[in-house]
Amino acid sequence: MIKVIIERVIADGMESTYENAVKNTLRAILEADGYISGASYKDASNKNHRIIITNWQSVEAWNNWSHSQARQDVIGSIQPILEQQEKITVLTA
Repeated sequence: MIKVIIERVIADGMESTYENAVKNTLRAILEADGYISGASYKDASNKNHRIIITNWQSVEAWNNWSHSQARQDVIGSIQPILEQQEKITVLTA
């Protein structure tokens, strides 16, 4: 199993737009092969810094999802409200 940490910084005033977009992402990711679970967090000291931690069966499963058209479709609604490019970290045991 691996963990993938996705960090995003959203623009001021875009919290509800972001939350709605993340819900759509969660619906799509549930169907991804190799997806196990995930959780979304807000940085306690910066309300615009969001962190998502997901668990995958393998790096290959994550790579398949991360390059899929399904992910590109849902991320397309998030990217315009980001202050900077999302940062992705893949962790293995």
